[in-house]
Parts: sequence; structure tokens; C-alpha cells
Amino acid sequence: MAEKKVFHIGDRASFSKTISESDVYAFAGITGDFNGLHMNAEFARHTRYGKRIVHGNIPASFISTAMGMSLPGPGAIFVDQSTKFLKPVYYNDTITANIQLIEARTKGEFYVCTIKGECRNQHGEIVIVSVCHEMISMDEVEIIQDDDED
Repeated sequence: MAEKKVFHIGDRASFSKTISESDVYAFAGITGDFNGLHMNAEFARHTRYGKRIVHGNIPASFISTAMGMSLPGPGAIFVDQSTKFLKPVYYNDTITANIQLIEARTKGEFYVCTIKGECRNQHGEIVIVSVCHEMISMDEVEIIQDDDED
């Protein structure tokens, strides 16, 4: 059996990616969302955004990537996500999702983790904020609740 990964409340992780036109087209193909705001430059030019915007769930999913690949990583099960979209994300924006482990409760043989996340663009602007919950088996990880008392 592999050694358990150990995490502490307050641990952080991140994931960054530049969103390309092909990323947007692939997402539209998977989801069926071909809204002109995302796909049609001429249509988008006449909106308040002035150009095509990325589907909001593309950068929001980067929070899931940071959770599923790093904190706590493979084996985690995404339970829910509450997300606010604060600013538009445009083609070729570089988005960095930053997450932090806020809380871990036990439920049977699992930890139910609360993760706070945000996405920032290449200008440092917060474009998305999110609170998520995920579950992971206690057989796979140990989460240490550091005691602040001396």
C-alpha cells in the first residue's frame, strides 16, 4: 500500500493555463453551448464585452483541476461548487486558479473537505470566486488540523 499523503488545514495549490480558441471550441463541442458570445466574433463585437468571451465554466473548472491533481489530488470526489463569476474571461487570457484547504470533517471513512478557490487573470484581477466540497478516503490521505493554541 502506498504511503498516505499528509495535508494541513491552510494548505494551498494552484493551476494555470492560457485559454486558446481551440479550448473554447472543444468545450462548445462537448457541451453544445455555441452561444454567439463565445463563438461569433462579429456578434460578440456588438455586445457590452466588445469581443468573444470564454465560457465561464472553463476557468471555473481549473479550480477542480487544482483539487483533483494536487489538493488533495487523485482519488478525490468532487461533491459541490458554489461559484461567482466576477469578470469576463477572454480568449488567450492566462488564468490561475488558487485554492486553499479551509476545513476537513470526517464522514464515515472519508474526509469532507471545504476548499476556497479563486481564479485570477494575467493582470491579477479576480475573475471567479468559489467554495467547493470534495470527499477523499482516509485510507489515501491524512489531514492534520493544526492546533493554534500554544
